[in-house]
Amino acid sequence: MICDICGKQGVRLRKVTEAYGKGKDILLIENIPMISCPNCGESYFTADTLHEIERIKLHRKNFAKERPVEVAPFV
Repeated sequence: MICDICGKQGVRLRKVTEAYGKGKDILLIENIPMISCPNCGESYFTADTLHEIERIKLHRKNFAKERPVEVAPFV
């Protein structure tokens, strides 16, 4: 694949977890495909991935499963 930012070959697909919202309204979305370029150092989501993230956020009750999550402050 070719990087959309620098135009060089060699981008990699990584799976990441992102948090949306905060407090009791936080939503974690796991295994989001992210494009990472080792040449320019940029990481980004494709338009299709961003649309799917918005769909999941909009219909979170249909997708989300409640799980306890430990939270620790950075000291």
